[in-house]
Amino acid sequence: IPPGWLTALERVAAPLPSAGLPDGPLVMGILNATPDSFSDGGRHEAAADAVRAGMEMVADGAALLDIGGESTRPGAAVVTPGQEWARVAPVLAGLRAEIDRTRIDGAGIALSVDTRNAATMSAALALGATVINDVSALAHDPDALAVVADAACPVVLMHMRGTPQTMARLAHYDDVAADVTRELAARVAGAVAAGIDRRRIIVDPGIGFAKNAAQNAELLSRLPILANLGCRVLLGTSRKRMLGEWSGVARAADRDPGTLVSSLPGLALGNTILRVHNVPAMVQAVRVWQGAWRCDNWDRGERQGRPGMTQG
Repeated sequence: IPPGWLTALERVAAPLPSAGLPDGPLVMGILNATPDSFSDGGRHEAAADAVRAGMEMVADGAALLDIGGESTRPGAAVVTPGQEWARVAPVLAGLRAEIDRTRIDGAGIALSVDTRNAATMSAALALGATVINDVSALAHDPDALAVVADAACPVVLMHMRGTPQTMARLAHYDDVAADVTRELAARVAGAVAAGIDRRRIIVDPGIGFAKNAAQNAELLSRLPILANLGCRVLLGTSRKRMLGEWSGVARAADRDPGTLVSSLPGLALGNTILRVHNVPAMVQAVRVWQGAWRCDNWDRGERQGRPGMTQG
C-alpha cells in the first residue's frame, strides 16, 4: 500500500463539513437583482419583485437565497461597488424584514450575497446576510479576505480564471478536474492563512466559468475529486449554456430538466449545495433522491426482485 494512501482514502470518504449550515443536500435559490443576467436579467430588478420571488423560493423549500447585484455571465458589463450595493441593499433588507415578520426560522434560511467586492460584503453582513459567495474566490478585492475572516461566516470560493470579460480565453487545462482542484486548493490555503476557518469554506468548481462544454462534462463526471479539499461543495449548473449545447434547447429558461440531470453528481457526492433558478423542481428532485434512490430498501429490493421496496 503506498504511503499515505489510507489517509487520503479516509479524507475522501469522510462526510464533508457543513460549513455552518444544515447537513444534507441544500437548495440555493438564485435571486438576480440585475438587468443583464443570462437567464432572468430584469425579472427581479424592482426590489419588491425580488423580495416576493425570494419568499416564494423559501416557501418552495430553498434553504439559501443568493442575491446578486452584478451579472457574471461571459462578457458582462462591470458595475461599480456602489451600483451593485444599490441593487442588493433593498432586496436584502426586504427579505430580512419579511423573514422576521412572518416568523420564519431565520437561522434556517441563509441569506447569501453574490459579490466580488469587499465593501458590498461588509455592508451586506451588517444588514443581515449570513453567507458570502464570491466568484473570484476572494481574489478580486484585496480587502475581501479580511472582511470574511472578521465575520467568521460561511464563504463560497468559486473557481474561475481571469474575469467574466476575459475568462473565455483562459479555458486551457492539462487535466481540467485536477487543475481546478489544485487551483481551488491554493485559494483555500490563502483563505485559511488569512484567518478564515476551513470548516466555513465551501468550494464551487465554477461550471461554465473559463471552461467549455467538454471541460464542464469532465468536471461533472469527476466531481468527487473536490472531496480532497475537505470542504463542502456548491454546484451550479442551472440553465447554463452547455446544457443548451448538449440538449439543443436554446432558451435558457427551458433548461430546467437539464439542470436537474446535471445536478445528479452533486447529489451523489452528498452534502452538496445546489444553486438553481427553479427551486421547486430541484427540491422535488432532492426529496426523490433522499427518499428512494439512497434508501436501504432500494438496494435490498434490487437484489431480491424488489420485495423490500415500500409502497406509497
